[in-house]
Amino acid sequence: MPPLLSYSSSSLSLLRPFLPVKFPFYPPSCLKSQFCPLSPPAHLFKPSLSRHVSTSSFPSSRGSSSSVSMESSSPEPSVSLDSVTQDLKNQTLGPDDVSKAKLKLEDLNWDHSFVRALPGDPRSDTIPRQVMHACYSKVLPSAEVENPELVAWSDSVADLFDLDPKEFVRPDFPLLFSGASPLVGALPYAQCYGGHQFGMWAGQLGDGRAITLGEVVNSKSERWELQLKGSGRTPYSRFADGLAVLRSSIREFLCSEAMHCLGIPTTRALSLVTTGKYVTRDMFYDGNAKEEPGAIVCRVAPSFLRFGSYQIHASRGKEDLEIVRALADYAIKHHFPHIESMNKSESLSFSTGDEDHSVVDLTSNKYAAWTVEIAERTASMIASWQGVGFTHGVMNTDNMSILGLTIDYGPFGFLDAFDPSFTPNTTDLPGRRYCFANQPDIGLWNIAQFTATLSTAKLINEKEADYAMERYGNKFMDEYQAMMTRKLGLPKYNKQLINKLLNNMAVDKVDYTNFFRLLSNVKADPKIPEDELLVPLKAVLLDIGQERKEAWISWVQSYVHELAASGISDEQRKAQMDSVNPKYVLRNYLCQTAIDAAEQGDYTEVRRLLKLMEQPYDEQPGMEKYARLPPAWAYRPGVCMLSCSS
Repeated sequence: MPPLLSYSSSSLSLLRPFLPVKFPFYPPSCLKSQFCPLSPPAHLFKPSLSRHVSTSSFPSSRGSSSSVSMESSSPEPSVSLDSVTQDLKNQTLGPDDVSKAKLKLEDLNWDHSFVRALPGDPRSDTIPRQVMHACYSKVLPSAEVENPELVAWSDSVADLFDLDPKEFVRPDFPLLFSGASPLVGALPYAQCYGGHQFGMWAGQLGDGRAITLGEVVNSKSERWELQLKGSGRTPYSRFADGLAVLRSSIREFLCSEAMHCLGIPTTRALSLVTTGKYVTRDMFYDGNAKEEPGAIVCRVAPSFLRFGSYQIHASRGKEDLEIVRALADYAIKHHFPHIESMNKSESLSFSTGDEDHSVVDLTSNKYAAWTVEIAERTASMIASWQGVGFTHGVMNTDNMSILGLTIDYGPFGFLDAFDPSFTPNTTDLPGRRYCFANQPDIGLWNIAQFTATLSTAKLINEKEADYAMERYGNKFMDEYQAMMTRKLGLPKYNKQLINKLLNNMAVDKVDYTNFFRLLSNVKADPKIPEDELLVPLKAVLLDIGQERKEAWISWVQSYVHELAASGISDEQRKAQMDSVNPKYVLRNYLCQTAIDAAEQGDYTEVRRLLKLMEQPYDEQPGMEKYARLPPAWAYRPGVCMLSCSS
């Protein structure tokens, strides 16, 4: 049983007052069980305190902040259909490719700090079992491979660890990144972790089909872990085969890179290769299994540590609590080094808001400061998800990164028709625990599990745990309000206006991405005739009756009034809004089109989508069809609703 931390408040949905659309949170049935903590304290979301720990963000393509910035910047060059086609022709991995880095695969600077610093499994076999008192098991990739083929690759990810893009040309590259041939310097292992799945403690989970090759330290002393997903069985595979299919691998590869280019913290993807073998999968768990092409993604991140990496050891009794501390020390040393250098002169002390006026001093306990930063990074990431209409689909605690990265792309989806109850996961349909509107609440619930783990290991006390969750709430509120203000081009946050907008969008099932993109075309002119107010939004306000037209006209009138009062020119506001409202997102039907072609051996559309998603905020003349509303076939089972089977 995992460690628990109880609170006095009876309402879990404390974030709900800050969310513009009132969608009922569906508490999981386990809330009545001893396996789950109760809700955070009632004072959690008092007004933001005067000072909080600043978070250092994961690098993104849109600036240093994990939320999309509204600041103007030099526009990126537009990409036309012709240029994309030419790029695809040029991207043949020929010998004339321009080198952007210096290192060959044999010259990478491997390090294995995780293996050195933490206890490992004394066994090296892959027999499914409980791995006790260990953070990892050394295993080798074992997926069967026959004439593997490189489907797609990312030059920008290669550049993270100084890899020469010419290395993608190597005839043995598909063998190396399918695990069929060993990489010089790698020391493969699978990580041990546990987690709550759909609110229920699941015990040991672990890397059941992902094998980390090791860490590469680049010329900037940055640490990057390389991991092969779908590369074979590990001790954590349970009854599974440890493999992955091309369908899910394409989705993971593309979405990892698309999210990065949207400016959202995420794991990355270096390469996608086919194995040349088939894998049997029952996509909907309905007894209709079929064979699908196998594939392997090389995922890249500074660390793949999750909340569940700590939970599993705290759940196993006193003798493993020191492992929780060792893992925390490791993470702080290698991924939060600024916390090690904090001192009393920074005066990071805060009132908890309790009646006894007690204080949390983050400089006196590095673990408390670390927990607060993890809570804030998580809140910032989820606010960014809400901004682009992204729904993760499986926000289990084993899928929550301690670095605040989007991790584990199983069932996911971007909103098409705005529906707060949208979930891309068929397994989640009965209760919609992980639907779009519930993501902020679930983030808080997961932080509660993480702080409970650290409290059990005596790394933080109850007030420090409460404060971390308070910071989660304040950070989410601050970032969400700022993000929505930028999306609408408003001079300041207007809760009533935004609430009314999202309620209108929910009633009429308005396309989330296209609506906000078109909204920048509305002019700040109160004199516009009433019958012309909706013209800029005509393409997304489809088939609405007179009553709904009047509701929208009323809202646009209020919106125009706010814009007119700001004093910002229409041109400046449009440029700012277009820089935070993407033209292109990775809609499920676009993925499916690429998957259908790839399963027939044609990888052109996968590569085209990768190129398109590199500049999601640009118009990209000739590519407009990729921003269209989903066609009717996109709503068939298997396209927009996916299970966890991959």
